[in-house]
Amino acid sequence: MATSKESGKSAGSSGGSAQKSGSGSSSGSGPAKRGFAAMDQNQQREIASKGGQAAHQKGTAHEFDSEEARRAGQKGGEAVSRNRAHMADIGRKGGESRQSANRAASAAKAAGNRQGSKEE
Repeated sequence: MATSKESGKSAGSSGGSAQKSGSGSSSGSGPAKRGFAAMDQNQQREIASKGGQAAHQKGTAHEFDSEEARRAGQKGGEAVSRNRAHMADIGRKGGESRQSANRAASAAKAAGNRQGSKEE
């Protein structure tokens, strides 16, 4: 029995390494993709679309109404705003963006003034 286990292990490990080497170039680590995950995006989209259409025909599909979508967005906003470091980072980026926009506008204005004075 030990030989059958060993041969099974060696066959499995060589097959596993062949799969890993094949997927290693694309993802770097982890098992090889199988089934739905191995399909290209267009195939996945077609299959998912058929499932959605079937659910709608059957009457079991879920559709967000505006109130439910509003509540979901509010929950997401609350979750994000709990992370103070993240919120500070967002605010900082917004301030930097505004400053750079103001600088660009004032630089353009100054360049326009310079050009106007040269022409006169």
